[in-house]
Amino acid sequence: RIISSIILLTLLSYFIYEGAFLFNTFLTICFFISIKEWFGLTKKKLFRLLGVIFLFLSFYCVFLLRNEFQNYSILLFVLLICIATDIGGFIFGKIFQGPKLTKISPNKTYSGMIGSFILSITFCIIYSYTISFVDFKTIFLLTILISLICQIGDLFISFLKRKAKIKDTGNILPGHGGLL
Repeated sequence: RIISSIILLTLLSYFIYEGAFLFNTFLTICFFISIKEWFGLTKKKLFRLLGVIFLFLSFYCVFLLRNEFQNYSILLFVLLICIATDIGGFIFGKIFQGPKLTKISPNKTYSGMIGSFILSITFCIIYSYTISFVDFKTIFLLTILISLICQIGDLFISFLKRKAKIKDTGNILPGHGGLL
């Protein structure tokens, strides 16, 4: 999981900075994989439609950050915090274990949740000293918000996987349970 995250972040960094064609191609592929995974989770037409709209808006925001606003630093920051949140939760949850966070996802623990925030804040501090695009208070609050949204999104997808009675939405990212 950690290795695939590092490879993904390196690949995304290259695509973000190297050129719009590579990035847009990669983004489009990820978008269609996400739709396929979403359709595997949902059976009702309304939920499928709402999911596709949500995914489109999400991917479109990423597209705008890269291509229209050309704010590579912010885009890379958001991706870095999302990945740090995931890795922090995984590492701290495995090491410290402890009480379960929710029945929705039995592998999620309070220590994992805290670890998600700790690692994302650590990366926030490192990132803010290397490439600062706003003041530290703003970037810190942004980090907390992004990490929280990542964790809620992870729990939501776990909830949908339980409802659909599937373990993973896909196998394209080893150890992640799918692109979603």
